[in-house]
Amino acid sequence: MSGISAALKSRIRRPALFKKLMDPKDTLQFFKDGQYIGWSGFTGVGYPKVIPTVLADHVEANNLQGKMKFNLFVGASTGAETEDRWAKLDMIDRRYPHQVGRNIKKGINEGRIRFADKHLSEFPQDLTYGYYTKDKPNGTNLDVVVVEATAITEDGGIVPGASVGATPELLQMADKIIIEVNTRIPSFEGLHDINNSRLPPHRKPYLIMAVEDRIGNTAIPIDTDKIVAIIESDRPDNTGPNHPADATSKAIADHLIEFLSHEVNHGRLPKHLLPLQSGIGNIANAVIGGLANGPFEDVTVFTEVLQDTFLEFFDSGKLKFASATSVRFSPDGFQRFYNNWEQYKDKLLLRSQQVSNNPEVIRRLGVIAMNTPVEFDIYGHANSTMVCGSGMLNGLGGSNDFLRNAKLSIMHTPSTRPSKTDPTGISCIVPMASHVDQTEHDLDVYVTEQGLADIRGLCPRDRAAVIIDKCAHPDYKDQLKDYFEYATRKCLAAGMGHEPQMLDKVFKMHTNLMQNGTMKVESW
Repeated sequence: MSGISAALKSRIRRPALFKKLMDPKDTLQFFKDGQYIGWSGFTGVGYPKVIPTVLADHVEANNLQGKMKFNLFVGASTGAETEDRWAKLDMIDRRYPHQVGRNIKKGINEGRIRFADKHLSEFPQDLTYGYYTKDKPNGTNLDVVVVEATAITEDGGIVPGASVGATPELLQMADKIIIEVNTRIPSFEGLHDINNSRLPPHRKPYLIMAVEDRIGNTAIPIDTDKIVAIIESDRPDNTGPNHPADATSKAIADHLIEFLSHEVNHGRLPKHLLPLQSGIGNIANAVIGGLANGPFEDVTVFTEVLQDTFLEFFDSGKLKFASATSVRFSPDGFQRFYNNWEQYKDKLLLRSQQVSNNPEVIRRLGVIAMNTPVEFDIYGHANSTMVCGSGMLNGLGGSNDFLRNAKLSIMHTPSTRPSKTDPTGISCIVPMASHVDQTEHDLDVYVTEQGLADIRGLCPRDRAAVIIDKCAHPDYKDQLKDYFEYATRKCLAAGMGHEPQMLDKVFKMHTNLMQNGTMKVESW
C-alpha cells in the first residue's frame, strides 16, 4: 500500500481493491477501436475525467484520429474537456442519448457521429434490454465502463459524486469496470438513493409517495471481479459560471409565478404547490430565483438537475426538499454547497435517471413541469431538439418524460431570438413546428416575455388565437394572425378546418430565415 495517498486510502474501504490501483496510462491496454464504452455522468457532472483525457492524449500523440473510435453511452452530457475533445479528435462513432458541446454537435450534423436521442427515463432500461448492443459482434455487454466515485464501500459498492444518471445500469451491463476515485471533492455518501434495474416480468414499482421517500441504497452494488483498474482523480467538474437572469427571463418568471398564484387562488393547486420540475438555462434559473422570493412555502422539487438558484431557494427557507439525478452547480455554487454540507445534505436526494424521470412517479406526484423549447407552433406542438427541422442541438433529454406526464405541462421561451442580421429575426412561435418532440396533446401552458397562454380545454383554432395573442412578439403577431386567418378560410371552405394549415406555405418563415436571415415575410 506504499505510495497510496492518505485521501485515497480513506475513500477505498475494501482493502482487497488496493491491488487494482493502476497508473492511468497503464489502462490504455483495455481500449481498442470499435468498442462499446460507458461513462458515468449527467449534465456535465460526475463524469470520469482522467481516463478519457489519457485516451485523447494517446490518440493525439499517435495520429490515431478516426482510427480509434468508440460507441459511447452516457446518461446525458459530460464535460467539454472529455467528450467534446473526443469529437474533435474523431474518436466517437455512435453516441447515445444526449450530448452538449460545439464539436460533438458539429460532428453529428456533418454525419461523422451517429447520434440518436432518447427519453432519458427509457435509455437505461433499453440498455439493460440489450437494444443498443444487439448487433455487437462479441457479446451483448459494454466492453468497458469508466465511472467516477467519491468512495468505495466495504462491500465494494460505488458511491457516486454529483450525479447518478444511468451509472447503475451501465455498470450492470459492463464486462470491465474502471473506477476513478475523486479525492478532490468530498464524499457524497448518504446523498444517493440507488435501485437495481430488473427486466420484465420481474420489474417492481417505485414506491415513491412523496418527494423525500427513500426506496434504495446509498451506493451502487457491483461485481467487484469486473474491476480491472482503480485510479485516483483530483479534477473538479468543469461546469463554468452561473449566468444571471436577464430581463426576458425575469418577465417569463413573473408571468409564471402570477399564473401559479392564480391556480392556488382557484383551488387547482395547494398553497405549497406540487413538486416542481425545472429544466436547465437562464429561464429555469429565473423561475427558481423568482420562487425563492415568491409567496409559496414548503415547496418540493422532483426534477432532473439542480442549479445554483436552488441553493438560494433552500436558503430562503421556502424549499422543503428536492429530488434529482444531478446537481450541476457552478464552481462557486459547489463551494457554497460543500461549505454548508450539513445544512443541505438532509434536504436533497440523488436518484438514477430511470427513477428521477419515471413517468408513473411523475404522474402520481402531480409534478409541475417547466421546460424550454426551440420553438412551438400556433396549435401547441413543440420542438426541443432541431434547428429548422434538421440541425441537432443537444437531444430530447428528459423534457418529454415530464411534460407528457405532469399535472401541469409548461413551455417557456423568449418570443424571439436574434439571427445574424436581425435582432428579432427568429420567431419562437411559428405556424407549424419544423420538428415535433412534444405534441399538442401533452402541453397546457406556453409562456414568453410577452405573456402566458393557458390552452387547457381549448380546441385547436381557439388555442391558436390565444397563443398568438398572448405569446407572439409584436414583430410577428400580425404576420401569424394573417397566416391563421388565411389558413382558416381556405381549410374551412375545403371542409378540412379542424386544425387549419396550408402545406405549401407552412414553413415559409423557416425557409425565409435560411434564405434571408429573418422569419419576417412580406406576405403569405
